[in-house]
Amino acid sequence: MPKYTPVSEPLHEYLLAHRTPDDALLEELRSETRRAVGERAGMQISAEEGTFLGLLIAAIGAKRVVEVGTFTGYSALCMARALPSGGRLICCDVSEEYTAIARRFWQKAGVADRIDLRLAPALDTLRALPRNEPLDFAFIDADKTNYQAYYEEILPRLRPGGLIAIDNVLWSGRVIEPRDQTPDTAAIRAVNDHVAADRRVQSVMLGLSDGVTLARKL
Repeated sequence: MPKYTPVSEPLHEYLLAHRTPDDALLEELRSETRRAVGERAGMQISAEEGTFLGLLIAAIGAKRVVEVGTFTGYSALCMARALPSGGRLICCDVSEEYTAIARRFWQKAGVADRIDLRLAPALDTLRALPRNEPLDFAFIDADKTNYQAYYEEILPRLRPGGLIAIDNVLWSGRVIEPRDQTPDTAAIRAVNDHVAADRRVQSVMLGLSDGVTLARKL
C-alpha cells in the first residue's frame, strides 16, 4: 500500500501554518502582485515553495544560481536572500513590466546587488553562459513549451551535485488527463518523462504546490 496522505484543504492549511512565516516584505510583494496583475498573480510561486527554494540554496551552499522565469520577483527574492556573501543570481525574463515590480522589491530587501536580471529570450541568455563557471542551482518556471530546452542548456553548465528545480510538473493534474493534448500540457509531460529517464541525474517529483521536480547532477 502506498505511503501517501491525500491533502485536503484543511490539511493544506495545517501544512502552511507549520513553516517559518513570511516576513512583511514578502507579504507585501504578494499583495502588490495581486493588485498589479490581477488573475495573472497565479503565475507567482506559492509562499511555501519560496521557503523551499531558499532552504535548498542554503543547504547546498549555492553561490551561482540561475532562474528561468522571474515574473514579479518573489522566487528570486527568496533565493537571493539565501545566497552567501559573493553569491549571484541570474534572472531570465522578457517582461519589463513585471520585472519592474521585482526590481523595486529587490532594492527594498537589500539584495539587488546579488541579482543580475537579463531581459532577453531565456534560451539566448542560457546559451551565452560560460561552461567553465559552473552553476550550483537552477529554477525553471517559465513558458512550458521550452522547459526541456531550458533543462538541456542548464544541465551541462551545472556542477556535479548541483540541483535543478522544475516548477508546475503536475500542471493542476492535467498531466494525467489523456484528452488534454494542449501544447503546454504535452510539453510538461515530455519534460517529466525526459528527466525521469535521464541517467545523468538523480530525480524526484514532489507534490509541493503545483508539483516540483528536483534533479541532482551525478
